[in-house]
Amino acid sequence: MKTARISTWIGIWLALLAGIGGAQAQTYPAHTVTIIVPFAAGGPADITGRIVADIFARHLGQQFVVENVGGAGGTLGSLRAAKAAPDGYTIISGHMGTHAAAPFFYPNLGYDPEKDFEPIGLIAEQPELLTVRKDIPANNLKEFIAWAKANESKLNMGHAGVGSVSYVGCLLLNSAIGIKPTMVPFTGTAPVMNAILAGQIDYDCDPVLGPLSHVRAGTVKALAIATKKRSPLLPDVPTSYEQGLPQFDCAPFYALFAPKGTPQAVIDRLAAALNEGLNEPAVQKRLSDLGAEIAEPNRRGPKALAELVHSEVARLGPILKAATAK
Repeated sequence: MKTARISTWIGIWLALLAGIGGAQAQTYPAHTVTIIVPFAAGGPADITGRIVADIFARHLGQQFVVENVGGAGGTLGSLRAAKAAPDGYTIISGHMGTHAAAPFFYPNLGYDPEKDFEPIGLIAEQPELLTVRKDIPANNLKEFIAWAKANESKLNMGHAGVGSVSYVGCLLLNSAIGIKPTMVPFTGTAPVMNAILAGQIDYDCDPVLGPLSHVRAGTVKALAIATKKRSPLLPDVPTSYEQGLPQFDCAPFYALFAPKGTPQAVIDRLAAALNEGLNEPAVQKRLSDLGAEIAEPNRRGPKALAELVHSEVARLGPILKAATAK
């Protein structure tokens, strides 16, 4: 009899929780939502985050505000998001660096990308571009490799912090070439580009949209796209595969996450709104114009994103461990 009463109370409690979750989904969001972008304004993560904020605002009828929390390769903002109240009012626009590579660079990271977040959905993937100062005497990857090896002792590489996508991309490049340049950290890739333009940094690895305007203006050189196919935005720039360096393969994912424990009903509402937004031709054009490859429908949603994070952690782990050991 006692067991039956306990089972009854458990059933009532679960039903109440389900009712609360359903009510939250119906009323969410009731006020402004913060989207943490863990990098400085102006870079790929920031622009992508603002596109998503606009999608949510239109589809959910509430204000979504981007807050830039830069530093430590995006891990400071990610830690803040992980520790936020799990109510759906603080979410994060993370990526390969913050949610796959970071654990291999920060032993005391403070969060676990797979355990401390609820995945919402994949937004897009953005192939990286090797960009160099315009006065470097190299016009292709082969020439850059020769020049970099000859000038290794005074070579400066810019990145958005240890564990960021710019750091990971160039770490893959440096490891493949066999060089150890001075790695100079910044709070985001936009400041890195400013340093390249000022002649303070020799090169960086950044998703196409970051350096795109400068490449088109001729103020920097683009030497290689780190994927198997060329970017439609820079069709004359050959891929790393074409130039004989397939190890330089980096197309970071950009995705949305919420703190662990955020109600599933809220996650589902956000995922549905994101999916609707990614189907809009205007949004697709905005992302494509920025060099992003939009997530296909079968790769969207919480489950697909969780699988992607897990697979990227498994793929990058051995590479990054070996590169950092050297």
